[in-house]
Amino acid sequence: MEFLRPSTWPDALAVRAAHPGALPLQGGTDVMVEINFDVHRPEALLDLTRVTELATWDVVDGRLRVGAGVPYVRVIGELGDRLPGLAQASRTVGSPQIRNRGSVGGNLGAASPAGDSHPPLLAGGAVIEVESAARGVRMIPVDDFYLGVKRNALEPDELIRAFWSAPAPGPQYFSKIGTRNAMVIAVCSFAIALHPEERRVGTGIGSAAPTPRRAAAAEEFLAGELDWETRGPLSLTAARRFGELVRDAAAPIDDVRGTGDYRRHALSVMARRTLTWAWNDFRAATTGREAS
Repeated sequence: MEFLRPSTWPDALAVRAAHPGALPLQGGTDVMVEINFDVHRPEALLDLTRVTELATWDVVDGRLRVGAGVPYVRVIGELGDRLPGLAQASRTVGSPQIRNRGSVGGNLGAASPAGDSHPPLLAGGAVIEVESAARGVRMIPVDDFYLGVKRNALEPDELIRAFWSAPAPGPQYFSKIGTRNAMVIAVCSFAIALHPEERRVGTGIGSAAPTPRRAAAAEEFLAGELDWETRGPLSLTAARRFGELVRDAAAPIDDVRGTGDYRRHALSVMARRTLTWAWNDFRAATTGREAS
C-alpha cells in the first residue's frame, strides 16, 4: 500500500488528482481500524495530518470556518461557546486520545450514519467546503452531503477543506444513546438547535437511518407551535408530538446494538427532552436580560 504525505494544501490537491483511489487520512481513528481488521484495503493512503491549513479556524463575515483537521478537543475547548451542540457531541467521541486525533472533517469523510458530529451539523445548517485541483471550491449544504451508508457527495478528485456554520443563535443540545457516554458507537443520537431570528428549530438524527438526516416534519410542526414572541412555556402536547414526528422520520434497522423499535422509542424521548431543555434555556435567557 502506497503512503502519500503532502505538506501543503495545493500539494494535497495535486496528489488527490493523481491518485483518485487513495483514501484520505485525517485523524485515522476510523480508517486505521478498518485497515487493521481488513475491512478495507485501499490502493494508497493520503495522509493530510501535515497540512497545517486544515488545522485552523476563523470567523469570516460573521460565520465560523473550521478546518477539516481541527480535532475534537479543540472544538470543545475553543468553539464550545459558539457551537455548543457540536461541542457536546465531540465530548462523546471515543477516548481523550481519540478526541485529540479525530476531527469533524474525518467524520464527514467517513460518512458513517453513526458519526457523532453529523446531527449537530445538520441541526445547525452547516455547509461543507470541498475542493479539487481541476474544478476549484464547491460548497455543499450538509443536507446534500450524505448519499448513503458511508457514502458522501465528494467527487473522486475532491477533498474536504472545512465546514462553515453560523455561531449558535440560540440554545443547542446533543443527546446520544449508548452503553457508555463515550468510547462507544451510538445506538442512536439526536441534535436540536434553536434559530430564534428565523423562528425555526433545526434537527439532526444519527444512527437511525442509512444516512444522518433531519426530521423535516417535526421542524415544520414546531414552526406553528412555539411562542417566539413572548417565549411562553412549551406545552407537553407539543413536546410529545415533536417526539413522535422525530421518531417517524427515522428508518432504523435491527442490529447487535439495538432494535429498530428501540431506536425509534429512544429518539422520541431524546427529542422531547432536548426540545424542553433548549426551550427552557431560551426562556431563561429572556428572564435574565429583563432582570438585569
